[in-house]
Parts: sequence; structure tokens; C-alpha cells
Amino acid sequence: MSQLITARRAAAALVTAALLVPLAACGKDDAKQDEGAKKSGGSTAEVDLTVLAASSLTDVFKKAGAAYEKEHPGTKLTFSFAGSQELAAQVKNGAPADALVTADTKTMDGLKADAGTPTVIAKNRLVIATGEGNPKKITGLKNLTDSKLKVVLAASEVPVGRYSKQVLDAQKLTVKPVSQEPNVRAVLSKVELGEADAGLVYKTDAASAPKKVDAVDIPDAQNAIASYPAATLKGSQHAAAAAAFVKWLSTPEAQKILQQAGFQKP
Repeated sequence: MSQLITARRAAAALVTAALLVPLAACGKDDAKQDEGAKKSGGSTAEVDLTVLAASSLTDVFKKAGAAYEKEHPGTKLTFSFAGSQELAAQVKNGAPADALVTADTKTMDGLKADAGTPTVIAKNRLVIATGEGNPKKITGLKNLTDSKLKVVLAASEVPVGRYSKQVLDAQKLTVKPVSQEPNVRAVLSKVELGEADAGLVYKTDAASAPKKVDAVDIPDAQNAIASYPAATLKGSQHAAAAAAFVKWLSTPEAQKILQQAGFQKP
């Protein structure tokens, strides 16, 4: 009888041990997940951030986004580029997004009810974009008043359009554009395609198409400085992750990418 009891106890012990092995393994896996969660800021789930950004940031943000995703493997960035005034309208209409970067402080200031406290992450300046080789021999702003030239500007409600009007008004110059475009990239495109002889764009936009356009510098005394504020959006479903990205834009790594593209320090 005692031998039978002993055999039953031994069998029970083997079954218990077999059950404990996977539980121990699960405990180790859970510990690893907890540790990973702590390192990534408390969650191992992937986060997809939508960032609304001014058109002039199109090229540089693609590079910055790749760098950020590599450094933060749990975060995926989706950018939506447009004129700052169009982005502002999207925000006011409740478009789902997590962060916003505009090409001027005025547009951002109009979104105080929808955005967090902004931080200027870069600056820019205007240049005159001409066809490759500058065939019309444009040397400065005064040349843009020539009625024989096809000049294109951004619309006045667009930041680059306001900056353009500011510099032209300051020099008391009257320019009659053949068209007024919804964003700076549309202005650049007109010059690239030869549909315009010249246009006022940001320095960084002209630099993005070195084989298609030339850039004529505008003296500092006649120029305008564009500021780029970035902010989280109050309607974001990923507030912490959005704040982390906005904060990263001011880090040395992000600033290096921006300045290599021709943007100025904030």
C-alpha cells in the first residue's frame, strides 16, 4: 500500500513540475516585456503619429522622420505637407493629427485653442528663384517689377506670400504676378517648369532643386526671416509620443539635419 502511495506522489510531482516549466518561461517573457516597456516610455505598442507640416519642410522632414523612427523603433511618423494656412484649417475642422509645424508664428498663434505651447525649431529666409542659369539675368528684387518678366508669388494668406509682400512693400516695389499659388512648392514648381521666369521662395526650397533653378540672394537688410514653430495638438490620441517628437526637433541630431538642408538655427 505504501509503495502505491509513493508512486502516486511521484507521478503528481512530475505533473506539477511539467506545469511549472511553461509558467516560469512566461514569467521570464513577461519580465522582458515589462523591461522593454520601461525603456520605451511605458508601452511596447507601436504608435503611428500624424504630423502636419509646412510644404517647405517636405524634403528635410522625410530625412528627419527616418532618423527619428530609427532612434524610436516603436514610433511610425506619417507626414502631411501643405501650406500653413491649409494645415490650420484642417486642425480647426478637427482633422485627426498629433503635431503641427507651420512656417510662421502668426498661423500657429491662431490655434491656441487647438495646440500646445509652440517651440520654434528653425528659421528660413527668402531668395529669388529663377530658371537654371538665370537666363533673364535677375540680380535683385527691383528686377521683379519688369512687366516683361513672368513672376509668380504665393497668395497673401500663405506665410511665404506674406513674407514676400513684406519685403516688396518695404522696398516700395510693385510686382504684378502672373499667378498666386497656395504654397511655396507650387511657386517653385512654376519656375522649375519654365511657366514663370522668377518667384520668391524660401532658400531651402531653391536648394532642393539645384539642377532646375538658380537662387538669387536677397540682402539681409531687404529680407524677411521665417520662423517655424512646432506644437502638439490637443486632439492627439498619443499625447506623450507627440510631445516626445516635438521635443526631439530641438535636439542636436534634429538640428543638424535641418541645418544641413539650409535652415537656420532657431
